[in-house]
Order: sequence, then structure tokens, then C-alpha cells
Amino acid sequence: MLHRAAGCFTFLLLHGSLAAAQAQIQVQVEPFIRNLPKVELHVHIEGTLTPRLRWDLAQKNNVTLPYKTFEELQASYDKLATLPQENYLPAFLDGYYGGMEVLLHEEDFYQLAMDYYHKSVSLNVRYSEIYFDIQAHTRRNVSVADVMNGFLRAKNEAKAKCNYDSTFILAFLRDLSVESAQEHYDLAAPWRGTLFHAVGLDSDEQNRPPILFDSVYRQARKDGLKLTAHCDVNQQDTYEHIRQAALEVAGRGLDRIDHGLNAADKQDLIDAIKGRGIGLTLCPAAYSLIANASFIFPRVRTLYDAGIPITVNSDDPTYMRNYYVSEALQMTEDQTPFSTAEVVQLQKNAIAISWAPPLVKAAFVEELEAYAVKFAGE
Repeated sequence: MLHRAAGCFTFLLLHGSLAAAQAQIQVQVEPFIRNLPKVELHVHIEGTLTPRLRWDLAQKNNVTLPYKTFEELQASYDKLATLPQENYLPAFLDGYYGGMEVLLHEEDFYQLAMDYYHKSVSLNVRYSEIYFDIQAHTRRNVSVADVMNGFLRAKNEAKAKCNYDSTFILAFLRDLSVESAQEHYDLAAPWRGTLFHAVGLDSDEQNRPPILFDSVYRQARKDGLKLTAHCDVNQQDTYEHIRQAALEVAGRGLDRIDHGLNAADKQDLIDAIKGRGIGLTLCPAAYSLIANASFIFPRVRTLYDAGIPITVNSDDPTYMRNYYVSEALQMTEDQTPFSTAEVVQLQKNAIAISWAPPLVKAAFVEELEAYAVKFAGE
């Protein structure tokens, strides 16, 4: 339970080379980024649980929180933004897993997803692919059907009412057994192709390389699903994990890699990823909680300049300074730095490596290009 690395958030404590990381980077979202049509490919739905929804669900479900008032709960979220970097991980995990305790019924999962959709619409996000940790719910005795049906109802409503397209990624917790992953894959089968179109892998990577889950990945590929996995930053054996994900798992490698920032350190990994046309879903604003800008953004630039289709995403925004995809893009533009044309290219990358239907892709590219022309003329 306390090993859900949530992106890269074990690497600072496991590898102390960044212990002197700089103060947190401040971001002011500018009109160009604010109004830019966006695609998000790396966000954990459990990491979008707001303090307000957590409080309301706790009251509804008679869940006792370690806070006497909503203001105390809100303050616990706000405090995350002020913690020293070496103290961030345990506080993040406490909030992340503590938050899940209020998610008990189909309606709760529906509301969680609807809150995310409403927020995304306000940020001009047009399409997203959303991770969810099914095992984190079933081990709390929540039924698979409640999780799946709640998310599916929200997904369908977002499309019907907001014309918002999305799909979900069924995540396996890699610190649990392969047998558990297979069991949950089988349990989720009735929602395959309606709620989720891909499987992924997250949580603590230590001694849990992606190849361990080869059999489940092979089955998912056989069933027509897309494949991805987290390769978190500076993990033990990180280069080998990236290599396996790019070239080996499921026979020929995965379709996409989440994070994978360390690939920038090795030309052979750059060549392998580029050669297979694999995209990387980076979360630079999340990394900035625990790492120097001088560590993060030169690697982002290296991967971009190598021609790898990288994307910029949020990760677990409500537990990460409330930085959503807009803030992540603004930070990346400022710190890499990227030109406005390069930021537009990041969005082209995102829709290109997404698993959206062709008509959704074409409509997004048309809107994005029109926006770029309009902005250039202002």
C-alpha cells in the first residue's frame, strides 16, 4: 500500500543524488497555454480526488477522516506544496491512499470521474487517457463492478453532454503478484473495449521489472488492447526496465512508456524508442517536486530533439500543488525552454501517440492547427 510510487516519487529517497534539489518552481499560466487545445495521456484518476469531494464522500459514506473540519482537510493538501522534498513522499502517500478510503460505491467513482471531466473541459482538454488502480479498490472490498460502472457512466456522460472523448487504462500494481494482475484482468473483461482500451503497470519498481508481467501483457495484446508501463525516474535498474518495455515485453515491446525520462541518458535507449516509434508520457511538473530543474528539463529537451514523441501531462494533480496539465505545459515551456511552436508540437505528439479513434484525432489536429494560426496572427 505504501509503495504506490505515483510517477517518480520513490527515486529521491532510494537514490539520494538529488537531495539538494532546488526550491519548487512557480508557474503562472499564460493565455497561450490556457486556451491551447490539449490532450492528456498520463493522469491517475485517484490522484484527482479533490478535498471537497473527499470530504463530501466521507460524510455520505460515514468514513471517519483524521480531520475535524473541511478546512483542516484542505490545509493538509495545501501543506504538500510547502514540504521539504525529503518529506514529500510519505505525506503524498498518506493523502493518496487515505483519499481512496472514501471511494466505496459506484456513485463515488462516477462523481470522481465527473469532477475530473469538468475540470478538464475548463482547461480546454479535448481528450484524455486515464489510469485507474483497480487492485487498490478490490483490496478494500470494493466490487469491480462498482468501480467499472461508475467510471463508464461518467465516461459516457462526458461524451454525451460535453463532447469529451476519453478512455481508461487498467493498471496493475507491480508490487502485487502477477497472479493478482491476471485475476483482475479477467475480472475486468466485461468492460474491455468500452471503459478501457489499454493496460498499464505502476507502483514500486524495485525488483519488479516489466518483464515479470509478460504473460498478462501478451494476453492483453492478443485481446486487442494497447500496452504501456511506468518506467519511473532514477529507479533501481531503470535502464533495463526501459529496455524491456521498449523491446522485449509481450514479444516486441510495449506500445508506449509512461515517464521514461532516464532514456535521455543512453543513446541506445533513445535509438530503441525512436526506432519503434514509442511515445513517452512525461510529467515534468510532478518531477519538480523532488528534483532540480537542471536534472529534469535538459533530459526533456534531449528526448524532444532526438525526435521521440514526448508528451507533457499532470500525473496526480490534486496532490501535486494542484498543477494540472496547463501548469505542467507552462512549466515545461518556461524551463526547457520550448517555443510556442514546440508546445504545439507536443500536442501533436500527444494526439499522434494516443489511442483515440481516427476521427477524434483528425478533429483535434484541425482545431490545434487553427489555434496556432490564430495565435500567430494576434
